[in-house]
Amino acid sequence: QFDLTLAAYNPDGMSILFFSPSSARVGDSCSAARDCGVGLYCGDCAAAGRTRPSCIRDLAIQPTTIVKGLPFNRYSWLVTHNSFSIVGEPSRTGVERVTFYNQEDTVTNQLRNGVRGLMLDMYDFGGDVWLCHSLQGQCYNFTAFEPAIDTLKEVEAFLSENPTEIVTIFIEDYVHAPMRLSKLFTAADLMKYWYPISEMPTSGQEWPTVTDMVAKNHRLLVFTSDASKESSEGIAYQWSYLLENESGDPGIDPSACPNRKESQPLNSRSASLFMQNYFPTIPVESEACKENSVGLPQMVQTCYAAAGNRIPNFIAVNFYMRSDGGGVFDVQDRINGLTLCGCNTIAACQAGAPAGACKNTGAPNRTTSSVNGNVYSGTVEFKTSASRASSTSTWSNLVISLSLALILKPF
Repeated sequence: QFDLTLAAYNPDGMSILFFSPSSARVGDSCSAARDCGVGLYCGDCAAAGRTRPSCIRDLAIQPTTIVKGLPFNRYSWLVTHNSFSIVGEPSRTGVERVTFYNQEDTVTNQLRNGVRGLMLDMYDFGGDVWLCHSLQGQCYNFTAFEPAIDTLKEVEAFLSENPTEIVTIFIEDYVHAPMRLSKLFTAADLMKYWYPISEMPTSGQEWPTVTDMVAKNHRLLVFTSDASKESSEGIAYQWSYLLENESGDPGIDPSACPNRKESQPLNSRSASLFMQNYFPTIPVESEACKENSVGLPQMVQTCYAAAGNRIPNFIAVNFYMRSDGGGVFDVQDRINGLTLCGCNTIAACQAGAPAGACKNTGAPNRTTSSVNGNVYSGTVEFKTSASRASSTSTWSNLVISLSLALILKPF
């Protein structure tokens, strides 16, 4: 296994600590969390044929702590699909829940581990707004999770404790009561972080820099699937500002990357943000490690081509910590490294250095790791378009290949 230099997130939001694992590394066998380096946990990946637990990444490197001050749409961020749908979450309705689950830890932990986008399904339920799965657009007591304000208060606490961080919320919106969403965000004390629609770029223009967004305290972006909420409540209609590939099973087929029907074609330049969905229609915990380690790197390449050589600004997955080693964290690091500084991982970037001036992190472009002798390798190649390459020297004539080892034990 290759040895990435990782970054530990400091909860005060003011610093980043670099370190090399002092004990077991990514992929090494373990028996407890103490056997693994910081930023790793001890877990298993049944779908990859592991017979023993191994060290797996659980912490993202925030690219803005290394390559600072670029427009928001230059970075790639980790998003959890159905962030609220947590395994083992107690019923809040008094009825046993019968539904699917998509994540394994609290929203607070997700944010602390580096997740910067939350997908939340909101419904009218019990005279309030609840987070819920649904049947035909309705929330029921056996599919409901919790009042949405509880999760939003977790977001507020995180933003308050981490004054340089930016969080994006994507609402699958089934709330019909007038002004109920705006009242919800006000009650959660989140309006002080609100990014106003009036400053959101249209027609594919660049977003403000993350530095400017933090300086103005515009650190919460909220998008809704209900177009009417933009004029009635000042909540941005998602597909006016984002491009998005199809979700569910159509979004995990590596032979194609179709756009979601509400979205403009992925190669359109009508929006400057791109959301890549990568999760099956029916989530299965034991399969997620294969999906995040093998399928996701393949789909990044497919969707990059379908989007006209555009990186995903948001990568949405189920069970984000499940992988056969680095998983979505590794993919995100490599995307950010290649596009922000021309290095094969964001950990190799050096602040203020020219493109391609990379630190030696011990992470080669192509690994030789295998499970039971089965090694699958793929290449993700990023090329900047002429229009965007002209805007900054970092992006000029950047043609770099990313080789990812895709490890899979046949079923």
